[in-house]
Amino acid sequence: MNDLVRQHTALSDTDLEWLHMLVSEWQLLSDLSFADLVLWVPTLDGTRYVSVAQMRPNTGPTSYQDDMVGHLVPRGRRPLLDAALDEGRIVREGDPEWREEVPVRVESIPVRREGRVLGVIARNTNLLTVRTPSRLELTYLQSASDLAQMIAAGTFPFPGQQVDMDASPRVGDGLIRLDADGVVTYASPNALSAYHRLGLASDLVGQHLGTITAELAPSRGPVDEALVKLASGWAPRETEVEGNGGVIQLRAIPLKPKGTRIGSLVLCRDVTELRRRERELITKDATIREIHHRVKNNLQTVAALLRLQARRMDAAAPGGRSAREALNEAVRRVGSIAIVHETLSQNLDERVEFDDIADRVIAMVAEISPGKVSCRRLGRFGILDAEVATPLSMVLTEVLQNALEHAFAPDGHGTVEVSAVRSGTGRNDSRLLITVVDDGLGLPAGFDPKTAGNLGLQIVRTLVEGELGGTFDMQPGAERGTKVVLDIPASPQK
Repeated sequence: MNDLVRQHTALSDTDLEWLHMLVSEWQLLSDLSFADLVLWVPTLDGTRYVSVAQMRPNTGPTSYQDDMVGHLVPRGRRPLLDAALDEGRIVREGDPEWREEVPVRVESIPVRREGRVLGVIARNTNLLTVRTPSRLELTYLQSASDLAQMIAAGTFPFPGQQVDMDASPRVGDGLIRLDADGVVTYASPNALSAYHRLGLASDLVGQHLGTITAELAPSRGPVDEALVKLASGWAPRETEVEGNGGVIQLRAIPLKPKGTRIGSLVLCRDVTELRRRERELITKDATIREIHHRVKNNLQTVAALLRLQARRMDAAAPGGRSAREALNEAVRRVGSIAIVHETLSQNLDERVEFDDIADRVIAMVAEISPGKVSCRRLGRFGILDAEVATPLSMVLTEVLQNALEHAFAPDGHGTVEVSAVRSGTGRNDSRLLITVVDDGLGLPAGFDPKTAGNLGLQIVRTLVEGELGGTFDMQPGAERGTKVVLDIPASPQK
């Protein structure tokens, strides 16, 4: 449009902006009219018209199979265009035109801005499918007539009310016609269905739309007053109303065909499913950000573990543990984190069934001494938040690894039992008592778990006391071996 107007016409930039506003809105006029629209603007020398925009209806068959934009027509060839431009009035006289054996009714609507006629809209209606109009079609046509008169008077479109037609409700989504008092005189089936979604149990006709809309919305107070005014059609506005699990979008268009408000059009669309999907996308986006944040934190934990392991390797005396064994320990620590992430990837609520994780950790650590020491689980950990599951999986790995490496003689056999008891009824006061018991050699004389320098025990103390907010203790078993006791909250500690 910009190129055509600047190349062929004398219109100013402000005039061009007015035409852009009109074209952004005229799908409404096209759908209400069941007609094609072509915008013709006189050329600079006044001898011709150039078509700068075209719109086809969504509600009926088109009258133009070809694209009309850019066509030039000499003045005098289309008398209705001349009359509308010269006289500044809507022109409907004349017989239908025949185009490819299709009768077409042609009307001309002057486009006025600040008292000047900038161009003419040719409204072309395909008459091939004309039938006795229904109440809906009569309401559409009357509303189209009112809008056409407002365009001819220069009061439509509304200055400063630029509308995104891709996001706004359209005629076919739902249409409500109000009288000057805001009372519904007609509601299309789609509009009635949208209000039923909000919880309306009756018909809309005869009801004051602003009042009934405010009653269906859950909010109260000053918002209600603004909603009553908007839904009554007093000003050109858009809003969304939510209630009863449904969401509808409203757009009010005051009708002033002769300068005085005679009523309003309210377009409405049920956007419940659209808003639900948007919320799901927002939730997924937040979840993805949280996952990135958690992975970053866990990678930092992995880096810290490897640094600790590296320092121990540097300090190891000749003949001590091999680098291969140290790295295998680090692999198992990282593996316990990976098990939790794999389980989380199969859930949407950031909570995991920890019994499955515990069984997989036990199986992974048991590979240290295959066939010599048996490990088994008793009791249930239950469902835990990811913030608890990740450090707890590492703690369980360290305790089991420590038992399998140090509790038994090199060729010894034995058993390690992991038991879990959950107490408390609510999610916030629930606790986990975990015991790991082996029947091995027992603790060395003078062993103090609070000061022991073993790297694995340092990790356990840090995670249990610092991150999980629990307690950790190692003590001799009832008859032989060692008993590790962990008492931790089953929910994250804020």
